[in-house]
Amino acid sequence: MAVLQIEWQRLVDASGRTCDRCGTTETAVENAAQTLKRALKELGIDVTLDKRALDPSTFSRDPLQSNRIWISGKPIEEWLSASSGQSQCCSTCGESQCRTVTVENETYEAIPAELIVKAGLLAGSQLINDKPEDECCPAEKSSRGGPS
Repeated sequence: MAVLQIEWQRLVDASGRTCDRCGTTETAVENAAQTLKRALKELGIDVTLDKRALDPSTFSRDPLQSNRIWISGKPIEEWLSASSGQSQCCSTCGESQCRTVTVENETYEAIPAELIVKAGLLAGSQLINDKPEDECCPAEKSSRGGPS
């Protein structure tokens, strides 16, 4: 079975807290992973989610590493033809400028599930194209028959 891997990282402080935008993205990435898992299962693709914490020291050196998502090893921005930027964040992040994502002239501080699902479907379609025909689409194989 092919695997679509989603990786997400964010700042987690000494008390185990993160900022609001990362908290909202966390809910979105979890929901998106479940949606993609259901959608891609019939195509023989499993979906995994790996959540990584950045400690405050690592975050202070490069705040734009927080709230980053990779799907199948590529940043979400590549899948969506998007760009990353930055904006002032909040309490957990201090005075840091944190990551934003801009898609079609709309800028998101928290990344919505819909964008994660869209990027996941694009990555999933690439996984299907990379599979040998006999490994793809088990539901289709069983319904293909000879001429009627």
